[in-house]
Amino acid sequence: MSRAAQDETHEAAHDPAVDPQEVARFEKIARTWWDPKGPMRTLHKFNPVRLAYIRDRVAAHFGRDPKDAAPLDGLTLLDVGCGGGLLTEPLARLGARARGLDPAPTNVEVARLHAERAGVAVSYAQETVEAVVARGERFDVVISMEVVEHVPDPDAFVRTCAQAVAPGGLLFMATLNRTLKAWGLAIVGAEYVLGWLPKGTHEWEKFVTPAELEASMRAGGLAVREVTGVTYDPLKDAWGLSRDTAVNYMAFAERSAG
Repeated sequence: MSRAAQDETHEAAHDPAVDPQEVARFEKIARTWWDPKGPMRTLHKFNPVRLAYIRDRVAAHFGRDPKDAAPLDGLTLLDVGCGGGLLTEPLARLGARARGLDPAPTNVEVARLHAERAGVAVSYAQETVEAVVARGERFDVVISMEVVEHVPDPDAFVRTCAQAVAPGGLLFMATLNRTLKAWGLAIVGAEYVLGWLPKGTHEWEKFVTPAELEASMRAGGLAVREVTGVTYDPLKDAWGLSRDTAVNYMAFAERSAG
């Protein structure tokens, strides 16, 4: 790691929305982001659901056809906690002018290199959303998927992400509900029994209920439009949208254009 990257990591460690232990945990597995059989294999199976959800809601909101080759053409998009770019890059392929942020330098390095090799224009930075908001930058679409359960102050983090949303724009978030079912499936099952995720990836106490997420979105000046569950079908070995929000769920909210 370069000295500059070390300095940026040190600064990030003092940010209220960045947990240095979480950054270090993801640094260890950063180079496996794009391996569909590696530690991120669950995200690879989950990714098509997230991508379609965002594409369809954004297209409907901005009057686009989701079946077009580039339904997000020209829209500015910020991916907060982008990891290795697993979602940022496909959204850029759909036409979005995408930027990905992550506090882990290796994540940013991996994401940037993969996009360059794929010939996809994406801007990546080892930076926090707080820094982006402080500069007054705003985006048509802001996403932060499976991140809020890893930050020290979820409420402050959600409200800051909301500040990055331009008038008439959307905020998408995905996380895990703080239920006994989520503890049994997402931690005991996924990490210790099935080995879908590295042990210690999640802490149940940090999970966020839909009511808490919605309250933080509203506190950030947004109107919540939808909360939907995401469940796994073992017979199909596939994820899909569901009314069941007891474990995984996604939500999106809108900032008034006025």
